[in-house]
Amino acid sequence: MTITITLPPAIEERLRAQAEATGKNISTLVVEAVEARLSLAHLRLRDILAPVHADLHASGMTDVELDTLLQGALDESRSARSPSSGSPV
Repeated sequence: MTITITLPPAIEERLRAQAEATGKNISTLVVEAVEARLSLAHLRLRDILAPVHADLHASGMTDVELDTLLQGALDESRSARSPSSGSPV
């Protein structure tokens, strides 16, 4: 199938640079990008997080320990925000 598309100049420039950096032609890169996008459409959050779940299970960390770790990171992130930024805390 042949498809004609119009790319914004900035995207075209990035595409050409990527082709040059990888030694691939532009058509190959575009086909790879379309294939990657179509593959992502079939992924579920469970599939994406599977490696994280496996690492967590292997670590031996309990749900309570994970909860504590995540809550601490959230608290730290919130306290690092500047009150003048207008971001909700």
